[in-house]
Amino acid sequence: MLYEFSKLDWKRSYKLLASTVVPRPIAWVVTLNEDGGANAAPFSFFNYFSGFPPVVCLGMTNKPHGPHDSLVNIRREGEFIINLVAEHQAQAMNTTAMEFPPLVSEVEAAGLTTIPSTFVRPPRIADSPVALECRLVELKSVLGETGYIVLAQVLAMHINDDAIIDKENCYVDTPKLGLIGRMESPGAYVRTTDRFFMKVPPVSGRDEKTNHQSQDQK
Repeated sequence: MLYEFSKLDWKRSYKLLASTVVPRPIAWVVTLNEDGGANAAPFSFFNYFSGFPPVVCLGMTNKPHGPHDSLVNIRREGEFIINLVAEHQAQAMNTTAMEFPPLVSEVEAAGLTTIPSTFVRPPRIADSPVALECRLVELKSVLGETGYIVLAQVLAMHINDDAIIDKENCYVDTPKLGLIGRMESPGAYVRTTDRFFMKVPPVSGRDEKTNHQSQDQK
């Protein structure tokens, strides 16, 4: 079946991409409202695009009435937190995806506890296994400002101590994080605990010992 996107409306275009570009990591974004209250919302158009310097990107499609509160807050404050979502947080994350008035705190509505960040003003969600402190680099409008790509530098990462295998070499026991990913709409998610392994191919500038270490940390 061939689909020509120029002949599709936005709903059908979205459904095709969201049903096939999977699984997607979930960025549970915390920003500050204009009154200083914490706003939280999940976005699955998300990934990291540079390991060093550490850069992440978020895709935020406009709502029918305008941009997401998260985008408005990021544009104003220039800072935000990306919390990664563990399975035990799934329902709370889903609650924060609901429509709330601009100055209503999704954090409070979902019963979340936050703790201060180190380098940015927005707080992080206390029981998230991973949190990225981010500073805005650029907002890029998408095709007639139907949405925006948020480009940000990661200033710091908070990660659960019990998931660290080797602090100095930054080896992480990823399954211990218990993260979930986004699948197709509506409401489909995936656990990240079902994995398989293949031999790591040689990479220029990385020796065989490093390849084995990469496998061992998994």
